[in-house]
Amino acid sequence: MASYKGKILEVNLANGSIAHSTLEQDILRRFIGGSGLAAKLFLDRVSPDVDPLSGENILFIMTGPLAGTALPGVSRLAAGFKSPLTNIWGESNCGGNFGPELKFAGYDGIAIAGISDRPVYLFIDDDQVEIRDASDLWGRDIYETTDLLKERIGGRRSAKVLAIGQAGENLVRYASAINDKDAVLGRCGTGAVMGARKLKAIAVRGSGKVEPAHPAEFERGRKQIMKKVKASAITHSLRNYGTDGGMVDGAMSGDLPIKNWSLGKNIALASKIDGATLSERYLTRTHACYGCPVACKRVIKVEEGPYNTDEGPGPEYETCASFGSLLMVDDLAGIVKANEVCNRYGLDTISCGASIAFAIDCFENGIIGKQDTDGIELKWGDMGAILKMVDKIARRDGFGDTLAEGSKRAAQKIGRNAYNNAIEVKGLELPMHDPRAGHGLGLAYATSVRGGCHLTHIVAYAETGTFVAPEIGLHGGYNPKTSEGKAEMTIVSENLAMVVNSAIICQFVLLSLSVGDVLDMLRTTTGFDYDLKEMMECGERTWLLKRGLCNLMGVGAADDRLPQRILTPTNEGGAAGSVPDIDLMLKQYYKLRPLDAEGRPTREKLHSLGLSDLAARL
Repeated sequence: MASYKGKILEVNLANGSIAHSTLEQDILRRFIGGSGLAAKLFLDRVSPDVDPLSGENILFIMTGPLAGTALPGVSRLAAGFKSPLTNIWGESNCGGNFGPELKFAGYDGIAIAGISDRPVYLFIDDDQVEIRDASDLWGRDIYETTDLLKERIGGRRSAKVLAIGQAGENLVRYASAINDKDAVLGRCGTGAVMGARKLKAIAVRGSGKVEPAHPAEFERGRKQIMKKVKASAITHSLRNYGTDGGMVDGAMSGDLPIKNWSLGKNIALASKIDGATLSERYLTRTHACYGCPVACKRVIKVEEGPYNTDEGPGPEYETCASFGSLLMVDDLAGIVKANEVCNRYGLDTISCGASIAFAIDCFENGIIGKQDTDGIELKWGDMGAILKMVDKIARRDGFGDTLAEGSKRAAQKIGRNAYNNAIEVKGLELPMHDPRAGHGLGLAYATSVRGGCHLTHIVAYAETGTFVAPEIGLHGGYNPKTSEGKAEMTIVSENLAMVVNSAIICQFVLLSLSVGDVLDMLRTTTGFDYDLKEMMECGERTWLLKRGLCNLMGVGAADDRLPQRILTPTNEGGAAGSVPDIDLMLKQYYKLRPLDAEGRPTREKLHSLGLSDLAARL
């Protein structure tokens, strides 16, 4: 099966059974891999009414067909499940080295069901798979767990470890799972799904290889792609400054969220916490995912002050914003410490920072007080209080138990207009890019298949002209601060992202490539003779499948919305006075997608893309 292994490892933690299932070529061709394949398997096997923290909510850990090859930016891993945070389809993906190692061990993915009666970890050593006791690891953080497992397993080839921390054990609804300390399955609560199963970690070691279907053609294409990536200005920026390199530009354009999305400009704050400052003050070296020449990851060390940290993974842009500008924190060392603490506990820094920003807003407006927050005075910019709250969230202690539910549920519990301060879509806190600076992004947030998200589409790049692909309808030249005409751009951007997230290709590498390059990568690696039309239909099919899953889980037209704060203009900055016309964009979007008045894909569209089984259930 060329670059596919054709096998899914099937694990049931309740009865200890270990088996494997085979994948049909037709399913692989139509859904490719990654989150697309996970969604198809979920539809076939899991009831949409399943409790997200039950053993029936199968956790799919999936690679893509390109993982383990020498192509750049294809080492990513996807998780698919029903989210304990949003109660709809949940997915997360990360880079690192776990995905290639799983392929080397002989599997395209893992399906994990059931709940263990004790803490365990799963050890995969090629075709030798064991469920092992992890009682002595329970209660340890992710860094400790990773080090102990690598030492315990030993051997000439180091195992790759995907682990949860105390946040996952305590079922924080936005708990993450992390591969080898720095590649994070962050969003939607992967860590909570693992924690509910008493699954502390998965360790994998493989000795196989991944062979492309057409080796000579593959190698010619790989050399050209590698040349493009290495020469790209985007690559040079990411290598020099990391993902946080554009923060000041974002602050100037109005893209950077400030003070829980209430301010439009603070250049001084942004300049203190951007990528250049991080590299200048605390960078010790760069780090890359498996086989990637970009090396955008930061390895940092803070040697002095109250927030000193040992050398370790540094914060990405999303963390520098969610624990920086969103909370009015300009102390970069404090943000580095918050990143380390969240990584050790296993907390999604976006949802965690946003939930704390929600709480500070409630505190400042008198909705809650010290009697609610265990005596902690929540103030903008107070990293000491913020770190105390992070600890409480991870341990579900006191008021932290409320915030561990995420801002939407916390607002519902608190009442008294608290919801005005919860900036989320479908229960998922928004990532750190403001739709008032790019109206198409607002439409993409409203329609995203997992809630407020910046990775289930490429709108941010298409709308600003960073990525142009006229052959599929992304022509460039868009005015970010207008709403007219953004529906078609958003649909194409979503469909392409579904291909990318199924393949799975890092979006930072995608920015250096063309759609034709993506097509060639898939053709020469998988052996499927895709043309451009079929490849994009794979993306459209996957988006509609995920949307249909969300419909089955209760999502309708009323859920395609933006928070009122995002529809309120700021008075300052590059996006002053600008707000998305979400009603206009949704009207055009529903017609083009097409969705019916209740927000469901039309029966005709589903049948045309081979999703008749989904159509029947809807």
